[in-house]
Amino acid sequence: MQIVIGSDHAGFHLKQELSQWLRQCGYELEDIGSHDPEPVDFPDISYALCSKVREGNGKRGILVCGTGVGAVIASNKVKGIRAAVCHDVHSAHQSVEHDDVNVMCIGAQIVGPWLARDLIAAFLEAEFVQDADFIRRVEKLSQLEQSN
Repeated sequence: MQIVIGSDHAGFHLKQELSQWLRQCGYELEDIGSHDPEPVDFPDISYALCSKVREGNGKRGILVCGTGVGAVIASNKVKGIRAAVCHDVHSAHQSVEHDDVNVMCIGAQIVGPWLARDLIAAFLEAEFVQDADFIRRVEKLSQLEQSN
C-alpha cells in the first residue's frame, strides 16, 4: 500500500518519527512536507496530501498537525476525500470499515508516538466492509459532495 504523509510545523517531529517507522514496516511512503519545523499553513499541506491520495488507487494519507482538527477540516473540503480525526484505535479502523475513510488526521499535541503507531496500524490494516448499509451511506456522502 502506498502511503502519503504530511504535517504542519506542530506535527513535524512526530511525522518524522512515524515516517521512519512506516518505512521500517515496509510501506512505500511519500512525504509531502513540511520538511522542517518552520511555520507552515496546514491547509496547504492538507491540500497537497489529498491531491496525491486522489491520484491513485491504494493510497491512503496520514496528516499530523497540533490537534488533527484543522487538517481534517481542510481535507474534507477536497473532493474525493473522506478524512477523520482519530485519537483512539477503534475510530482508526472503524472509520475505514464503515465510512471508507482515506485520510487519517492525528494531533501531535494529543497523542504520543506509541499511540500514533497503534492508530496508524489500525487505519492501514482496515478495509471497507462491503455491506449494503455502508455502501449506501458512502454513496450519499459522495452525493453531498457533488451538490456543493
